[in-house]
Amino acid sequence: MEKKDLPHDHGCRNEEQIMEHMPGEEAIAGVSEAMKQLGDPSRLRIFWLLCHCEECVLNIAAIVNMTSPAVSHHLRLLKSSGLIVSRREGKEMYYRTADTELAQVLHHTIEKLGRITCPESRD
Repeated sequence: MEKKDLPHDHGCRNEEQIMEHMPGEEAIAGVSEAMKQLGDPSRLRIFWLLCHCEECVLNIAAIVNMTSPAVSHHLRLLKSSGLIVSRREGKEMYYRTADTELAQVLHHTIEKLGRITCPESRD
C-alpha cells in the first residue's frame, strides 16, 4: 500500500505499519459477506446446526421450527456466501458446512461468544 500522509497526527507510532497491512476491499469481501449472512438469527442457527450434521431441508425446518420455503431461502444465501455446501442423493438435497477455514473459525466463534457447548463432531 502506498504511503499516505494523514490529515492529523495523533501520536500513534505504528500507523504506517498498520496501513501497510490494511487488507484491500477484495481481500476482505468474502469475510464481510459471510458475517453479513450470519447477522440473521435464523441463518446463524441453521449454520450452527450444519456445522454438526448434514441435513435435508425438511429436517432443518423441523429442527429450527420454520417452514421449508423459509429454510430454503436461508440455505440459498448461506450457500451463495460459501458457508455451506450441498449434495444430491436421488431427489433429496443434503446440506452441511463448507470445509473451509472461514466456516470453521466462524463456527468456533459462535460457540465461544454464545457460550454454546459443541456436541460431538459429525465425523
